[in-house]
This record gives sequence, structure tokens and C-alpha cells, in this order.
Amino acid sequence: MKLYSIKRETKLENVYHKNMGTLKCKYTKIYKTIFGIKYKTIYKYRETYHGEIKDVNNINKSII
Repeated sequence: MKLYSIKRETKLENVYHKNMGTLKCKYTKIYKTIFGIKYKTIYKYRETYHGEIKDVNNINKSII
């Protein structure tokens, strides 16, 4: 068993946009694990309606 590893997790979340209404976006988190337990989030990003990849920290969003 590895002491630490890097894992990726993708989830669908509802996001509200004033012009387009409610959208489902894929949010991906990359994080470190120690013995299989999540330790630290390294990077978060999401795929937009048009297929672009954007950093979550730089986006104003409203989650329903």
C-alpha cells in the first residue's frame, strides 16, 4: 500500500447563470491522499457550457 498518492474526483453540480438559467457543470478536484484519506486539495477546475476549462477560484458562481 502506498503512503501517499494523487487522486482526481469529478462531480456534476448545478450552477445558476442569469442569462441561461440552471446548468449542470462538471467540477473536477485533484487532491493528495495519505493511506486513502483525502489530505489536501491541489487544484479545482470546471468545464463550462462551451467546453472551456476554467479555474474555480477565478469564477463567480452561484450553486443551487
